[in-house]
Amino acid sequence: MDNKYALDFEQPLRGLIDQLDHLHQLSNENNIDLSKEIRAIEKKISSTKKSIYTNLSPWQRVQLARHPQRPYALDYIERVFTGFQELHGDRAFRDDRAIVGGTAYLNGEAVMVIAQHKGRTTREKLAHNFGSPYPEGYRKALRLMKMADKFGLPIITLVDTQGAYPGVASEERHVSEAIAVNLREMATFGCPIVSAVIGEGGSGGALGIAVANKILILENAYYSVISPEGCAAILWKDRAKAPEAAEALKFGANDIHKLGVVDGVIPEPMGGAHNDPDTAAKNLKDAIVAELDQLKKLSPEELIEQRYQRFRNIGVVEEELADGKIVPINEAAS
Repeated sequence: MDNKYALDFEQPLRGLIDQLDHLHQLSNENNIDLSKEIRAIEKKISSTKKSIYTNLSPWQRVQLARHPQRPYALDYIERVFTGFQELHGDRAFRDDRAIVGGTAYLNGEAVMVIAQHKGRTTREKLAHNFGSPYPEGYRKALRLMKMADKFGLPIITLVDTQGAYPGVASEERHVSEAIAVNLREMATFGCPIVSAVIGEGGSGGALGIAVANKILILENAYYSVISPEGCAAILWKDRAKAPEAAEALKFGANDIHKLGVVDGVIPEPMGGAHNDPDTAAKNLKDAIVAELDQLKKLSPEELIEQRYQRFRNIGVVEEELADGKIVPINEAAS
């Protein structure tokens, strides 16, 4: 763990790591055998890590999803795929770098990769608009998905955005319409589609590239109709209530997996993907490959129907019967 980027709840761990570094320095500079003390601190670090990271609150997972050292889309693309050839532009207005996409190989098979990328340095963040796409970003994504469907390439999307860009320019160019068209068109593609939420999955901005046969999510990512700050501002008129909003929204990986919103949770290294990007990328790759292997067995018609049923069956609508009993609406109909 880089102490420079330690989060608030990681402070106990940071103190122990500082102690360990100090003991190593004393041992090296003064030629003193401190191996017993070092082993004791290492053991305490291990137990503290387990205590912290196995009992994370929803808000703490949001903090990990936003960690400045967390791997972003291009980091995963570099590790998971080979021969990535980025394609640019929506052929109508401009190239939106908040969405990157192009052809690549996954275990030797040609695929189309589309992802939301935030950028790490200030220059990169500005170039990629902090991962918040304009409408032309969604139109570029749709252009690439149509190309994939035409040539029978599986589509893999990596979701990582707080939401579509909400500014005036975005509204002028009809961002809601662009997202809506993507939802409609993705539902009709006869090629396999796998989406993975790698960080933040915010509202329609995320869903605009995530109408998939299978949706996966990394352990410390979240997928929600609204950010916790936005929810807090609406419900409590106070963005400081974001931790309470995160708890109420139930948007963590395990919660939404139980609700059927996602199909699988991908484990991360202890402390988050940023602590071991290579292992995180391997876990992501293995999960995507496993899902694609199953989807490739389906015909185009079966893929479309499976995708339709997947979204049709999310959530349970209840109905009160004449005797006062509450049952799911599908049971009431029968």
